[in-house]
Amino acid sequence: MLGFFSFSWIAVPLTVMFLVWMANLYNFMDGMDGFAGGMTVLGCGLLGYLAWQAHHPVIAVIAILQSAAAAGFLVHNLPPAKIFMGDVGSVSTGFLVAALIVLGCRDGVFDLWVPLIIFSPFILDATVTLVWRALRHEKVWEAHRDHYYQRLVIGGWSHKRTVFLAYGLMALCGVFALLYQYAVEAWRSAILGGWVMLFVVLALAVRGIERRIQLVGS
Repeated sequence: MLGFFSFSWIAVPLTVMFLVWMANLYNFMDGMDGFAGGMTVLGCGLLGYLAWQAHHPVIAVIAILQSAAAAGFLVHNLPPAKIFMGDVGSVSTGFLVAALIVLGCRDGVFDLWVPLIIFSPFILDATVTLVWRALRHEKVWEAHRDHYYQRLVIGGWSHKRTVFLAYGLMALCGVFALLYQYAVEAWRSAILGGWVMLFVVLALAVRGIERRIQLVGS
């Protein structure tokens, strides 16, 4: 699926872990008005487009319907929100997204890297935050405010400014995913490198904002 090796006998447990993690990380990342809704609109919309281009109507229709439903929800969920996704909505949405990714990879609609890049604003933030908390021997199951989007808000950004920055990041990741999907093999490593550098720069920028706040506070 990644193009480097076959998972063979470990495919089933890895798939189960991926489904569970996506369901949970969607719940973790649904901590700001308009955030999870926006990711679903763009992410599922792109999955639907790619499935349609690959002549896979089942995935295309489900993904596009999910994107449309999320768009209707998002109208009332932008900050300040009037309605909220909640645990049931975020977990079920994350599970559906994961299922679409697994089915799309299984049926050759896209390489695994493509949906991982599309949903990387959620996947990387949640995963990196959890790993860092574990390395600091903190209780990973407890509520916290260590996600990058939360750190921006703590650093003085408004919720609206933060969520629209996130939309820009989601759109950029969508562009990287489309470039990767349609690029020749020789260019794919360079595209992945550019995508990685994007997140490195963003992580450093968030850290820089935090340091400026600390200096002002001192």
